Amino acid sequence: MVATFGEKTKVLALLSGGLDSTLAVKIMLEQGLVVEAVNFTTPFCLCDKCAIDSVSKKFQIKVHKVLLGQEFLDLVAAPPHGYGSGMNPCMDCRILMLRKAKAVAQKIGAKCIVTGEVLNERPFSQRKDSMFLIEREAGLEGKILRPLSAKLLPETEFEKEGLIDREKLFSIKGRRRLPQMSLAKTWNINDYPCPAGGCLLTDPQFALRLRDFLTYSCKLTLRDIVLLKIGRHFRIGDCKIVVGRNSEENKILLTLAKRENKPYLEVINYMSPIVLLEGSNVDHVVEEAARIAVRYSDAPKDTSVDVRHVATDMNIMKVRAAKDEEIELSRI
Repeated sequence: MVATFGEKTKVLALLSGGLDSTLAVKIMLEQGLVVEAVNFTTPFCLCDKCAIDSVSKKFQIKVHKVLLGQEFLDLVAAPPHGYGSGMNPCMDCRILMLRKAKAVAQKIGAKCIVTGEVLNERPFSQRKDSMFLIEREAGLEGKILRPLSAKLLPETEFEKEGLIDREKLFSIKGRRRLPQMSLAKTWNINDYPCPAGGCLLTDPQFALRLRDFLTYSCKLTLRDIVLLKIGRHFRIGDCKIVVGRNSEENKILLTLAKRENKPYLEVINYMSPIVLLEGSNVDHVVEEAARIAVRYSDAPKDTSVDVRHVATDMNIMKVRAAKDEEIELSRI
């Protein structure tokens, strides 16, 4: 990676929009470097897109936006380095991002890759040994500068070449963010998002759904993610029942059912959820799914009502609402 921007050295910063990565960008700018950034998103991102645009505008830097799609989903289904606290493959996610960042850096002529990582801030991917393993597997040994913790880490090639003043880097470590907040105040960086909630894979409820899904399927697609994000989910044997919670979710479930010719149910004559049936042989769960449909509809719960079962043929059945204690046994 060779700098090509006049006499100034160019670096590529990984930018999430959070405080740490924003500070990393600012530290580089303070040393007179030309900074471009790359922002990675996945189907599980809960990141504040406005924060990315805000940093780009505030510091007048170009941001390359990269979506990690099926390649990332394959990692989630079978991560070589395992999962974090939920279903988050933090190590493999970081390796993939850095490999992609390496390609962007080569394309734009960046001399170094910069991250906002802080030593020991995250228990899984920001330990010193993990950082070095990630560097090796990404093919970037000695080429990743972490300015917030640089003085606690070995010198990078970038520093050894004298392209940056190591004395103006920092020695921050741990999960407390007071040093970063102090720096932010010094540089008038105010509107940054909180550090929690950036990835749906760390959410316990979503992780439970995804773990259940992967028990019955070895392949994960964008379509599956759409379904996992919505509705109430129930499991009966190898069949799954997905119940819409509002009109928007009902529209999504109905679209999926019609497009894929999948069976679904709805209560007749009452406000009702769409109930999608997933599995290779769902006939044995239709009645139970119908009772769940009645439970979440506006129909009376103490009498039998008509439920439409739309499959190859359309059937009408009369069922009573399932009881809450019955539902809980199959809820995911």
